[in-house]
Amino acid sequence: MPRLCKPAMMAPEHIITVEETLEFAEKAHAGKPQLPLALRLIRNTGVQKRHIVQPIEQTLRHPGFEERNRIYEVESKKRTPEVIERALANAELRARDIDAIIYVSCTGFMMPSLTAWLINKLGFRPDTRQIPIAQLGCAAGGAAINRAHDFCVAHPGSNVLIVSCELCSLCYQPEADDIGSLLSDGLFGDAVAAAVVRGIGGNGIELERNASYLIPNTEDWISYAVKDTGFHFQLDRRVPGTMEPLAPVLRELAKDHSWDAGKLDFYIVHAGGPRILDDLAKFLEVDRDVFRHSWSTLSEYGNIASAVVLEAARRLFEEDAPAPGATGLIAGFGPGITAEMALGTWGSDDSRSAS
Repeated sequence: MPRLCKPAMMAPEHIITVEETLEFAEKAHAGKPQLPLALRLIRNTGVQKRHIVQPIEQTLRHPGFEERNRIYEVESKKRTPEVIERALANAELRARDIDAIIYVSCTGFMMPSLTAWLINKLGFRPDTRQIPIAQLGCAAGGAAINRAHDFCVAHPGSNVLIVSCELCSLCYQPEADDIGSLLSDGLFGDAVAAAVVRGIGGNGIELERNASYLIPNTEDWISYAVKDTGFHFQLDRRVPGTMEPLAPVLRELAKDHSWDAGKLDFYIVHAGGPRILDDLAKFLEVDRDVFRHSWSTLSEYGNIASAVVLEAARRLFEEDAPAPGATGLIAGFGPGITAEMALGTWGSDDSRSAS
């Protein structure tokens, strides 16, 4: 069965703390009636700091959509190679062993996809399949794992590289002062992550089953308005309550696999915010500590969109390894409202070797 190997992640060098975020918000939006509520929501996110690709002074300026997208291209090309090399090393593979690259990002646009540049520059084979995913937002990390699983099942023995590049700070809109925008200004961070799903061998999460689910009639709850100034994040106040309808879907997925979603050994869940994690713990009837990797990711990096599940998974690998056969759940949530879910067991192959 395909195995998700240990991911790699890199956060940019520029850091902004929650105290600095609150200070900037108070200065930029002084006197706005919605500011007190926004400040309270930011304090309650649980985010202590975030990493961004530019110094905060540059981030707070808006040089125009064209320049921001140029920065996205420059920064993605600068930061992805190192993370990819570490992910390949974690899987004990080389670039030429990869059969497909899934690239996920919702914070910039390139055509051809960055996958073409990666193939040309990093030694991947010219026949490597390219699978860019650009419009699933935070759910794309889970979707990438699932599509990698599907690819390896359809093409036995294949290896798939997943790359997530989320430079959320490049979507900051100085003039936007609605509650959703102000909250996102204090929630989202930047990160690059990568992982390999091996078709055969490796150590990690053996992917057994996956599923997707869209909550009907919620497609406008998380969205971008694309304007001359770029991507304007739009967040409906009902989003934090979406775990109540999604928890039964997760339970049903596990039940269909003869598992109990409330009695698994590990959980890798998208950290969209504290309400998401607290509600999911409540409705799955599990202790909130089972989401400790997601909580830590949220606290140290903020919501890093599609990279969250990869970073949370990396933290699982850094802990004492689960026992062979330990059962787990991976879940990403995002626009749609979409859930991308997977079930897996911990597996290892001590005799594995690089191809």
